[in-house]
Amino acid sequence: MSLRLSLARRPLARLTGAAVLGALAASPALAAESEGTAETSESAAEAKAQAAPPPVVTAPAPAPAPADAQTPAAPPAFAFAKPVFDETWATIGLGLGMVPSYAGSDDYIAFPLPLIVGRVGGIGISPNGPGFVLDFNPPKPGLAPRKGARIAFGPAFRFRNDRNNRISDAVVARAGKLDAALEVGGNVAVSFPGVFKPFDQLNVGVQARWDVLGAHEGMIVEPQITYRAPMGRAFVLQVQASAEFIDDNFADYYFTVSPTQAAATGLAPFRADGGLNRIGTIALLSYDLDRNPLNGGWSLTGIGGYSRLIGDSADTPYTAVRGDANQFITGLGVAYTF
Repeated sequence: MSLRLSLARRPLARLTGAAVLGALAASPALAAESEGTAETSESAAEAKAQAAPPPVVTAPAPAPAPADAQTPAAPPAFAFAKPVFDETWATIGLGLGMVPSYAGSDDYIAFPLPLIVGRVGGIGISPNGPGFVLDFNPPKPGLAPRKGARIAFGPAFRFRNDRNNRISDAVVARAGKLDAALEVGGNVAVSFPGVFKPFDQLNVGVQARWDVLGAHEGMIVEPQITYRAPMGRAFVLQVQASAEFIDDNFADYYFTVSPTQAAATGLAPFRADGGLNRIGTIALLSYDLDRNPLNGGWSLTGIGGYSRLIGDSADTPYTAVRGDANQFITGLGVAYTF
């Protein structure tokens, strides 16, 4: 009876293999019970026909099945799939953002926002503006919350095309286009897991980069604080606060108004020096479309950020006269994890 009730409550399509094997193992016992009942009825009829009541024979009760022969317990109705975040995985994405036409501009243009995150060959990869950072000491793959601080270190790359093209302000455009720069350097950070909740992470680090294409030929030092945490089943939030220190070469290339440029634009001549250039924050919110971030697949990412130019980058006529020291960025992208 208990077997019939359990089968009646469970749709056939959801029976597990062990449950089916249990039902098949119980069937011979049920068949033997029916066969014994039929034999008893046939003997009684024969004895009545001969008018000689046979001795009543009580069939011995069937011996209980040994413990090993009992119906095996059904496995759980669900099982976790193998997580995508193992020794090798990647998230590749592309978005579209609204960004200032140049550093200090108050005109905004649509700009592609590439995204790459992952772990390949034991090396971690994370985004770095229009660029990326490598981590030679990434955390080991695993689903358990991590414990203890970790030092991340590796090279950092950043592409900069400020005032290289698409200068919306016609006056600033007359100052001439600048060459694109590729900044290469190093990144070091200390990572603290489980700061406020399981699976969150706080990174405190600094980057130093130098232009290798001969554009601004300067150096940038960028301290950063980044916090990342899951928000429910489908959302992941990452918030970063950073500052940017520049040398005289960088400041002179992007913020100085030379006499020639002053004559072409009508702006006052200006000589820029290095120092604290910018402070700001940026937030990324990702949503997994199937509400299971562990299995990879498609996700959406929203980006929002604010920064404030400081010092000569705010005082240059390119910003103070033609633009704005307050800089914003917004964007939306799609990514695939595999």
